[in-house]
Amino acid sequence: MMKMDTKTLTLLNSYLCKKNMISERLKEFREVLHGSDERVFAELSFCLCTPQSKAFVCWNAISNLANNQLLYHGSSENIKPFLKGIRFPNVKAKYIIDARTYFTVEGRLNVKSHLCSFVETVELREYLVENIKGIGMKEASHFLRNIGLGKDLAILDRHIMRSLEEFGVIQMVPKSLTNAKYLVIESLMKDFSEKISIPMNELDLLFWSNKTHFIFK
Repeated sequence: MMKMDTKTLTLLNSYLCKKNMISERLKEFREVLHGSDERVFAELSFCLCTPQSKAFVCWNAISNLANNQLLYHGSSENIKPFLKGIRFPNVKAKYIIDARTYFTVEGRLNVKSHLCSFVETVELREYLVENIKGIGMKEASHFLRNIGLGKDLAILDRHIMRSLEEFGVIQMVPKSLTNAKYLVIESLMKDFSEKISIPMNELDLLFWSNKTHFIFK
């Protein structure tokens, strides 16, 4: 049995307090893939917007775009005004349009059939990184977690990386993150999650909520 230090015991106590809320949020994520292609595309668009931007701001923007259908039918010029407060709105509006075009078949969004054609989640992540502009390892992992497919994937944003550093999982937060380095840190996080018996997707939300004080996306 792993000997727990005070910091790890505090983390486990936090997990016990938040476990039900975390489980409920993960259940909501799993239900997304059972919804429409438009709902799944909204999650992808959200993850395209999140780099260097606040999650709440991004989700509010995407929700507004979805509600008025501009997310699914609007041009880049239509979308840009809704991305206020999001870094690089011009580029990210274009990413949304490019992704929508990629997943449109015979005039209709067809995201789910693409995703469900993959058996392995890791291969699906690679496919997204290779084919969708604006999607890196973090964004692909984030998107897959948010539709219930990223159970064993790490979303290595600044909150998670700092937490991993604090718990000695990594020596320091890297200044840059290549795909190869991402996989190494993901493996280290997975080892840590197994040692403390907290599943990866739950550990991610726990770390994130401990830094931001809320459980979100």
